[in-house]
Amino acid sequence: MSYLKNNGKMQTTLNLIKAQLQHLYSDAEIKAFGFLILESVCCLDKQAVLRDKDKQLSPNERFQIGEIIESLKKYRPIQYILGETEFYGLRFKVNENVLIPRPETEELVDLIQSDYRKSPLSVLDIGTGSGCIAIALAKNLPDASVYALDISEKALEIARQNAERNRVNVHFFQQDILADFPANSSGDLPEKWDIIVSNPPYVTPEEKRAMSKNVLDYEPHQALFAPQKKPLLFYERIADMGLNRLEESGALYFETSALYGKETVGMLREKGYRSVQLLQDISGKDRMIIARL
Repeated sequence: MSYLKNNGKMQTTLNLIKAQLQHLYSDAEIKAFGFLILESVCCLDKQAVLRDKDKQLSPNERFQIGEIIESLKKYRPIQYILGETEFYGLRFKVNENVLIPRPETEELVDLIQSDYRKSPLSVLDIGTGSGCIAIALAKNLPDASVYALDISEKALEIARQNAERNRVNVHFFQQDILADFPANSSGDLPEKWDIIVSNPPYVTPEEKRAMSKNVLDYEPHQALFAPQKKPLLFYERIADMGLNRLEESGALYFETSALYGKETVGMLREKGYRSVQLLQDISGKDRMIIARL
């Protein structure tokens, strides 16, 4: 492999990464890739990468970097290549069975945490995927009892591993929320929740043409797409569930599409939620909804 022929120094390797990817990604992306790759392969932090530019990489490290570059050329997300990502200051294992956690979702977690700093809570995360929302809440709200569901058992396997690596207790279970919601016959689930939170599928098939190749080709479509004619399908189902399963003072917290934020607010008000707020993310896009009974 040609990557083995360079002189193996840290700075030379960073230059090589840039040269190989310069026509495929932006300069900012390539710079971020370079640090992430070297941190992962060489077990260094960013400061060490910057400080030790003349450090000699081993042939095995250079081979691994070459393999990563080839995967990036196929637009495979860097998070899947490295097998992990950071969310809310925590490390999460990810693969093609779960969506890659986004910064916008961190804002949703931050919103809940600021609203309920020390209260004992019961929390349900619907469509948990990697477990990022549930685990971040469990980590930062130690008095909360956190439950999380997903339709995908493969996603739940990843979520359980992430809970273990981040040393939190989250109760995971498999459920299709479009089917009958499980009765609490076993006593394992609360009858009511203080918070139901979800980042459900909301992308319509029509929006595919505007999506980047690395998302469309690699991230799980089941977690991305809602039906074209019913973009609010999952929001409506969760809203109906909330009417029966939220405490009197409880709240729904949604991440939503900027395209359907106002429509989702209207739907929630029609169903009888007395207080519905549509909030913007750091980019000024409609992104988060809080609905109270």
